[in-house]
Amino acid sequence: MRLCRYEHQGSASVGFFEDNSVISLSKAALTAGFAIPRTDSLLPFLPGGDYRDSVLRIQSHVASLPEHEGLQLRTPIENVKLLVPSPNPTKLLLLAGNYAKHIEEGGARAAERAQTFPYVFMKPPLTTLTHPGDPIRIPKISPDFIDWELELGVVIGRRARAVKEADALNYVAGYTVVNDISDRKFTPNPGRTKREKDGFFDWLHGKWHDTFCPMGPCILPADECPNPQALHMTLTVNETIEQDGSTSEMVFPVAAIIEFISNYVTLEPGDIISTGTTAGVGAAKNKYLRAGDTVIAAIDGIGVLSNPVVNE
Repeated sequence: MRLCRYEHQGSASVGFFEDNSVISLSKAALTAGFAIPRTDSLLPFLPGGDYRDSVLRIQSHVASLPEHEGLQLRTPIENVKLLVPSPNPTKLLLLAGNYAKHIEEGGARAAERAQTFPYVFMKPPLTTLTHPGDPIRIPKISPDFIDWELELGVVIGRRARAVKEADALNYVAGYTVVNDISDRKFTPNPGRTKREKDGFFDWLHGKWHDTFCPMGPCILPADECPNPQALHMTLTVNETIEQDGSTSEMVFPVAAIIEFISNYVTLEPGDIISTGTTAGVGAAKNKYLRAGDTVIAAIDGIGVLSNPVVNE
């Protein structure tokens, strides 16, 4: 079962996530006769965590309950506030150009994996990570070219340094949905004297605005996702499908990305890697986000991440 962080009656909790309800993990543990720590972190209960075996037993217990007892454990989703599932990563790493179709829609051709390497950049977690349902804010400084990017997020569960691709998935706690919001034409100081690297930094700064990384609604545990390269993904803006693809399209699959990054950066539990986006971004259609829009990013088997768009 998927796991989530949520706020209910003023307290942050962890629970089993269902599309229409949540089940308090602590309450379910009591009915099953298990002791689990009081925490609002999901890491102890995911692969790599000390209480993963207990969670699997609690999960089995919940599934075996009579219907009326199961209903007593459930809180309707509209009565809780879903929270970012991994809120304090030491690193929030994202990939650029990891789907051939996305590269091609931008007018370029994807190189073969053996001829290149993953492009990795970072976002500041504290100011960009955004809860499910919270607004994406159009920045006053550059409001006209704000774009969406649906991505598979990978949550690290064990400390990883110089791991091999064949073993890399054993370091994953689970998977979530990420929307890598991007300002396509951010130009600080438009009257500036042009320098050689201005274009690169314009692109990079356009990734860093506040609220530009919605994430959630939950985590699909890695031991319940045998193949992260076989997940269908869609993104809609105001109910119009803009992106429709699959994680099978990645140039560098999840395991290869972890191998590459962990050879020069130590990955810590809770770190997030967002693995790039498929075709269908707004820049390819000259179509951008505006206040009043609603963006819904979904990955089959994980969940639906919905965020409204407002002006700053």
